Amino acid sequence: MTSTPPPYHNPPQLPSHLPRGYFAIGAQRISKALNLGNLMRSAHAFGASFTFTIGATYQALEARADTSKGQDRLPHYNWTEASALVLPQGCRLVGVELTDDAIDLPSFRHPMRAAYILGPEQGSLSPDILARCDHVVKIPTRFCINVAMAGAIVMYDRVKSRSATPRLP
Repeated sequence: MTSTPPPYHNPPQLPSHLPRGYFAIGAQRISKALNLGNLMRSAHAFGASFTFTIGATYQALEARADTSKGQDRLPHYNWTEASALVLPQGCRLVGVELTDDAIDLPSFRHPMRAAYILGPEQGSLSPDILARCDHVVKIPTRFCINVAMAGAIVMYDRVKSRSATPRLP
C-alpha cells in the first residue's frame, strides 16, 4: 500500500487592503510607564513590527499600562543613547516634532519601511536624533499633545494613508 503525499497548498495571500512594508514606533527619553505602555498597546493594535526607546528611565520600561501585553508579542529595543540606535537596512527614521521645517502629517508620504520616533513628555527630540532623521513630521496642533496620543495619531495616519482605501479630498 502506497500513501499519496498531501496536496500542495499555496501559501495564503495577504488581503489587498493591507498596507505593504513595516513600521516601528519609539520614544526618546520617555519617563512615564503609563505613556510607554499606552504607546506599546497602540503599536500592537496598529500592527507595528517592533517598539523602541532611547534613554528611557527605568520606571518607563515597566510599561504596566499595556493591557494587550504588546511587550510579550512585539520585540522591544531599549537603546541608552541616540548613537546606539540601529535600524534594519532601508528603514527610514521619521521624527515627530513641532519644528518650523517639519512636514504636516496629513500631507506626508509615509515610507514603506519606517521607524517613527517621538520626543519625551516634557521636551523635544535631541539634536542628535533630529540629525539622523530622514524626515521630520508634525501633527498640526496648536501645542504639544501627549506622547502616546501623538504616536497613535501617527500610526493611524500611516495605516490609513498606505491602505488601498483612498483618502477623502
